Amino acid sequence: MDRFRSLASRLVLTAVVLVAVVCLLIAGATTLAMRSYLNGRLDDQVRESLAREIREPRGPGDGPQRFSSVGSLRATYPQGLQAAGDVVADSDEDDVGPAPEDLGRAALDQLAAVAVDGEPHDLVVTGEGAYRVIATKVTFLLTDGTRVPGVLVVGLPSGSVDQTLGSLIGWEVLLTLLGVAAAGTVALVVVRRQLRPLREVAATAHAVAELPLASGAITLDERVPAHLTDERTEVGQVGSALNTMLDHVGSSLQARHRSEQQVRQFVADASHELRTPLTTIAGYTELARRRPDDRAATDTALAKVEEESARMTALVEDLLLLARLDSGRPLESEPVDVSRLLVEAVSDQRVLAPDHQWRLSLPEESVEVRGDEHRLHQVVTNLLTNARKYTPAGTTVTVSAGPGGFSVHDDGPGFPPDLVDKAFERFVRGDEARVRAAGDGGYGLGLSLVTAIVTAHGGTVSLRSAPGDTTVSVAFGAALPAPAGVPASADP
Repeated sequence: MDRFRSLASRLVLTAVVLVAVVCLLIAGATTLAMRSYLNGRLDDQVRESLAREIREPRGPGDGPQRFSSVGSLRATYPQGLQAAGDVVADSDEDDVGPAPEDLGRAALDQLAAVAVDGEPHDLVVTGEGAYRVIATKVTFLLTDGTRVPGVLVVGLPSGSVDQTLGSLIGWEVLLTLLGVAAAGTVALVVVRRQLRPLREVAATAHAVAELPLASGAITLDERVPAHLTDERTEVGQVGSALNTMLDHVGSSLQARHRSEQQVRQFVADASHELRTPLTTIAGYTELARRRPDDRAATDTALAKVEEESARMTALVEDLLLLARLDSGRPLESEPVDVSRLLVEAVSDQRVLAPDHQWRLSLPEESVEVRGDEHRLHQVVTNLLTNARKYTPAGTTVTVSAGPGGFSVHDDGPGFPPDLVDKAFERFVRGDEARVRAAGDGGYGLGLSLVTAIVTAHGGTVSLRSAPGDTTVSVAFGAALPAPAGVPASADP
């Protein structure tokens, strides 16, 4: 049965079976109709023979009428007299025509049992074969002129009907076999032709399945041809769906590759950032070990070890926070006064960077959101610290708040165009474009932490940067429109 597992085989088999069933039904109906017609015609002939016998009465022992056909049967049963019967037989001699032959006793007894109702009946007459007979009551005229009541039975052979039906059935069987064979051949050709587009779609799927998709950069260029993606056809719907799926798979593979590259880069950057303080710690530890009697050198080494340890601790804490946020750990959810956080953060920055111009624009009503106050304070601090570190002295930094969020604007040199799209990625720095104050250390995690924390609160972060006009906008629930130019200022 394995040969019928394919769709083409099943369709061909179905077509052949349907043709065979239809042919058999037609043949059966034709046979029944022909049988009914032939039997009806034979019954008419039997009735006509009976009518002639009644119109031209003969005695019980008289021979057949001159127009009786070969095989005609006649039996008489006069009341009180002996039954007699004859059948017209064809002579073997050319010069002798049909001649009557007497019926045997067994045949006469069978005919005597026929119902006298004037209707034709089927009967197999002993020694003669199958007949269609009819019996009726008549009055016989004897040779002496007397009239005797009795029963007359006449019949015609039904073998010709059976022979005709047998020949018809033979032709029907032959034609059915030829029709089934022709249907199978045509169906095989047509089905294979119609399924050729489906095989092309399957070939595309097989080609994609053979591609190495486990790792690395994947170029998924295999697609179903355009002429097989017409959604008005079933094959076109399959082809279009496969192309859509391949587009999604290709995008997912590219995203996975980018993620793998980012992870590798992240590990490399983290290792690099940790190696620097570790190297410093190892160097100063070695210095203290070699000069145990030099109190000044030992104090300097311990101070540097403490400083680098603090830097490593801050870096590890930031990495741990990013890992927790990436894993989807829930944050605290309580009302947070964003206006108060902005006032405190701007006040702190004024103390840390008095050479910058700090402005604060707040609405009359306090801006409140639900979230983790400590993490939101970290967002505000990171953004203001970033603006302080990477802008020159005299830069004006404006913090604006509104319903659902806030923005930080500065008129510094801004981000380079090729850095804007990846400014929120991890370990990305803008040192080449933005001025960095001496002695300020950074790891490139500030903006990535901002994005992770805001995203965990269900918000969004956006950046617009141009020389003299850089704005970072944070929106919680609804996007905060970026200010056009420098927003209005107010002292906290």
